[in-house]
Amino acid sequence: MKTKAGAILSSIRIDRSLDRKISVQLYMGLRDIILSGGLNGGERLPATRTLASELGVSRTTALDAVSRLISEGLLESRIGAGTFVSHTMTGRTPVKPKAAKIDAERAPRLSPSTMRARAMFAERRRLPHKSQAFVTALPALHAFPMAQWARLSARHLRSDRDAVMGYGNPYGLPRLRAAIATHLNASRGIQCDPEQVFVVGGAQQAFSLVGGMLLDRGEKVWFENPGAIGARNAFISCGAELVAVPVDDEGIVVADGLAKAPDFRLAFVTPSHQQPLSKVLSLSRRLALLDAADRADAFIVEDDYDGDFYFGDQPLPTLKSIDTNGRVIYVGTFSKTLFPSLRLGFLVAPASMVEAMSAIFSAALSGVPTWPQAIVADFIDEGHFATHIRTMRHHYRQRHELLHAHARQIEPHMLVQRASAGFHTVGYFTDPGRSEEDFVREANAAGLTLSGIGRYCLAPIDRKGVVIGYGAANEADIRQGMDVLARLFATAV
Repeated sequence: MKTKAGAILSSIRIDRSLDRKISVQLYMGLRDIILSGGLNGGERLPATRTLASELGVSRTTALDAVSRLISEGLLESRIGAGTFVSHTMTGRTPVKPKAAKIDAERAPRLSPSTMRARAMFAERRRLPHKSQAFVTALPALHAFPMAQWARLSARHLRSDRDAVMGYGNPYGLPRLRAAIATHLNASRGIQCDPEQVFVVGGAQQAFSLVGGMLLDRGEKVWFENPGAIGARNAFISCGAELVAVPVDDEGIVVADGLAKAPDFRLAFVTPSHQQPLSKVLSLSRRLALLDAADRADAFIVEDDYDGDFYFGDQPLPTLKSIDTNGRVIYVGTFSKTLFPSLRLGFLVAPASMVEAMSAIFSAALSGVPTWPQAIVADFIDEGHFATHIRTMRHHYRQRHELLHAHARQIEPHMLVQRASAGFHTVGYFTDPGRSEEDFVREANAAGLTLSGIGRYCLAPIDRKGVVIGYGAANEADIRQGMDVLARLFATAV
């Protein structure tokens, strides 16, 4: 006897005469059924093997469609239970499916630069919104000091409502700029004036602003390969030519960058915890990179996205702290240290760049919301931020050790690397012939959240594997997640 889900899914028609890929047809069919209310929140889908059999498609095709719907939040996979329609769809007004055919003649005419950038963008999947194994980029939200945050929030609404609800300073709230400068001096060894600190709507906005300010079309940017997808897309949008510079155990290979593009205009690096390989840029490489930038009259964007969460006694000095010639633009974010929806980040400009950057901010930006800036300023000034960083540094170190303890069961198939900071690492396949895409597809369909290293690459690299997050997952998530990986490896043998 067919379940309700099985009966409804049988209404999906696959037309092999169309140019559209079968996996896309299946994805659109499932999406339309969910959006139109054919399946309600919490209802279970048939297993992908059953789905593939009933519709006459390969399991890989079914996995592709289901994985895409999971990434978009329409489906959710529960380890050991199956795949279900997301509870967020419960009670929603049904949406009438749009016509599949798009009138190309009515599509807007885009500029050549936009079309060029669009063709080069790396795909950005839906960013994570809930804790599970092995989500990356999401901090441990359950450990956030919500009571202190709520108290500070209420205080500002009571005492200075007009100030926090009106228009703000385009450069950032002065108190927050001063608090950030003080924090960076104490924790990251960066000596800067508050006037050098500019508050932005997240690190991604900082990359776009810096790129727009410094780069002309076609100018070369050294970019770590593999490297951060968001920054990559930001510089592509600015018309830059990205130069893939390899990363080894000491970080970005400066000599390789000089061989490929000695006339580079900008270098983008994540020296404290390389994204995604978790390497640390050695001191000799830091000095070589600064020297290369000075000789080329170039600048360096230092993305220190989770450098506060180092595991050793003392991290290597930031590039900004040892930059004596004003070459480094330091970028930080509160998305990792506090929470992502805050949408607050900052950049520290060289003193020589402050006047020009101030003019751009004043002319083109209205600033970010004042209320959260005021809360963060108090959070730092009253010592809560430093306490939270220490607490989370210990938490992530524990999660890192837990991950490695449970990773022993998959060692014949994957070598999980040790990280020195942050809340993600990578696992390399021991079999060089294993497909990243196939493995990630099956893992995500089984309820995990993994990405292949290849997604982060501008150019192919020798080793294959996956990026593994451990910060947001609890102990049960990590243990069960490793059990799932072990089963997937065992099935594939």
